[in-house]
Amino acid sequence: MMEKAALMNAIAGTNRGLLATELQKQAILAAIANLEDFNPTPRPVEANNLLDGNWRLLYTTSKALLNLDRLPLCKLGQIYQCIRVETTSVYNIAEIYGLPYLEGLVSVAAKFKPVSDQRVQVKFERSIIGLQRLIEYNSPVTFIQQIEAGRKFPGIDVAIKSDQQQGWLDITYIDNDLRLGRGNEGSVFVLSKT
Repeated sequence: MMEKAALMNAIAGTNRGLLATELQKQAILAAIANLEDFNPTPRPVEANNLLDGNWRLLYTTSKALLNLDRLPLCKLGQIYQCIRVETTSVYNIAEIYGLPYLEGLVSVAAKFKPVSDQRVQVKFERSIIGLQRLIEYNSPVTFIQQIEAGRKFPGIDVAIKSDQQQGWLDITYIDNDLRLGRGNEGSVFVLSKT
């Protein structure tokens, strides 16, 4: 599909948005809006088979995510959003790289609830921040299995109790390998299924 290829070309070389110029950001937003018009899934929230799985972030305008790259001596590695439809769980996992043996991980676990055909309410429940070595992190899949098994991790592992820690996400496009979303803070997200 031409619109999909145009979006992929627009985000190429932007390192998930970290390197995007203002001009590129405008072109990417236009390409996203263009592709949204061709969403093959009219009710994305109900497309469990498409939604479920591990998604890798290709591009975002989310300052909260992009600012992770501004930590001293740190570089932002892969960012994943893993959705488990059966348990209405979503896991955001950002890998942080820096000094040898000090690779880090920033993760948030949340629950989601459909509120319309394309919108889910997201309530953040747990934040895990630590060194990959100490957490014994090697992949999103095994990490999520450990979370679901109730493991308490070394580092900062805290419950998020505040009712303020919630938001919403509109799924504006989804197919077998690409998902577009728009968040309550005006951020856009482009993710590919891994």
